[in-house]
Amino acid sequence: MSNAAALQSDPAPIVACTVSRDVSAFDLLIEDMETELGDSWGDLGFEDAIVFLGQPDADALQFIAIAVDGQDEQSMARVGDVIAAAKAKGIRVILIAEEVGPIALHQLLKHGADDFVPYPLPENALHEAIDRIRKAPVVPEAHEPSPAVRAKGDRDGMILPVHGLAGGVGATTFAVNLAWELAVSNKKNPPKVCLLDLDFQFGSVSTYLDLPRREAVYEMLSDTAKLDRDIFMQSMLSFNDRMHVLTAPADMLPLDIVQSDDINRILDMARSHFDFVIIDMPKTVVQWTEAVLQQAKVYFGVMELDMRSAQNTLRLIRALKAEDLPFEKFRYILNRAPGFTDLTGKGRAKRLAESLDIAIEIHLPDGGKMITQANDQGLPLAESAGKSPLRKEIAKLAASLVNTQQRAETASS
Repeated sequence: MSNAAALQSDPAPIVACTVSRDVSAFDLLIEDMETELGDSWGDLGFEDAIVFLGQPDADALQFIAIAVDGQDEQSMARVGDVIAAAKAKGIRVILIAEEVGPIALHQLLKHGADDFVPYPLPENALHEAIDRIRKAPVVPEAHEPSPAVRAKGDRDGMILPVHGLAGGVGATTFAVNLAWELAVSNKKNPPKVCLLDLDFQFGSVSTYLDLPRREAVYEMLSDTAKLDRDIFMQSMLSFNDRMHVLTAPADMLPLDIVQSDDINRILDMARSHFDFVIIDMPKTVVQWTEAVLQQAKVYFGVMELDMRSAQNTLRLIRALKAEDLPFEKFRYILNRAPGFTDLTGKGRAKRLAESLDIAIEIHLPDGGKMITQANDQGLPLAESAGKSPLRKEIAKLAASLVNTQQRAETASS
């Protein structure tokens, strides 16, 4: 490993360097850097890095790996300066963080870090991050509208609402990642996918995809009688040129700002322009929830293995039956489900389903800290934790939905 002076005097080509308060606190990073680059890397402190990145010798760097932990949260502005200096040189930035709060982490990612890896480093995580930045020298802005994705209004999309049956059960995480897995399910002929955040008060889809909230959303919601293709498409944002997203409004709005007629207009428009319409629903059941349920192909209810989820699910089923609504459209998802070897937990899940007289068809594993980290950095799991068991299960479901849609199209033709 080279030091700051060696970066400028060593004739061996230095293609990367770590930047940290004290690199010895990140011993796994040292090992992985040596495995990936041998002696072709160096280490700098934050102040030295800013100086070095302003020199011509820095032009040879392919990337820098900035390592921070909880002790660095008071000096995030300095870390941001390092990222800005690297980006000004066209040098890629891998951010490695341990026990850094979500606000601080989000600030660093907004400064322009190209990739993120949690610490302690998962196996092969640094290798995969380096491989990603080498293969993708230019990352498209997530919030730029995409002229390549044109909706023609000639489709009959599948509407798939996602409803959290208790707070914090992971419904938005599921909705965001299901939408993304559908959007990337076929590289040659990708389906057109949109994600609608109808939680007008606390919707967090924009946070999970690092998208800005726009005033156009409120304007569209406030007068759906004038809704047409142009208004609808302009109210949405494109994420990575693969899917369209309607974020929650910029301001907190009452859930009854729209009525069933408004929701039906929005869903009719979405269904005619997209193959799949994923809806992140508010946890509250409102007057227009019935309109969404009636239009849904499948209505996903996300729950956990706890008493609050069980009680809420029971109350919801009773309400749907009392109003003679199509409760059979519900497909129940058990998030943070017991693992294969957790026989006690699996027994509890079975008893839960039996007591509610429902079938829990989808069991999602607990993704751990990497799920929160992926949400905080504004990327789907496929982009930040591709090997996550949770991501793999959601990808399987997406593939099944695509096959179902294709069979339906074949049958209708």
